[in-house]
Amino acid sequence: MGKVQRFGSVSRLKPDRAEYYQQLHAAPWKQINDMIKECNLQNYSIYFDGEYLFSYYEYVGDDYEADMAKMAADPETQRWWGECIPCMNPLSGDGPWMNMKEIYHLD
Repeated sequence: MGKVQRFGSVSRLKPDRAEYYQQLHAAPWKQINDMIKECNLQNYSIYFDGEYLFSYYEYVGDDYEADMAKMAADPETQRWWGECIPCMNPLSGDGPWMNMKEIYHLD
């Protein structure tokens, strides 16, 4: 197992899609949770307030880029993203989530 790397990001929900996005995540597809674990992510959380989303996860593998490529190539993950991404109103043009830099952590 690799060194733990922590990731945080933010996004916004489209007001008319917020309820649907929450419903998706109240009962995520088993294949999605399995793929997240297969790609060495743990402690994955998404928080919601108003239109804003904050996500956090820890990566414990040895090759982040390869694991993220594996996830992105998975047909079920693509189908899941096809449901989730249209619900978002990104904060930047770089994608649905804007990555944040960790500036403090206490174990």
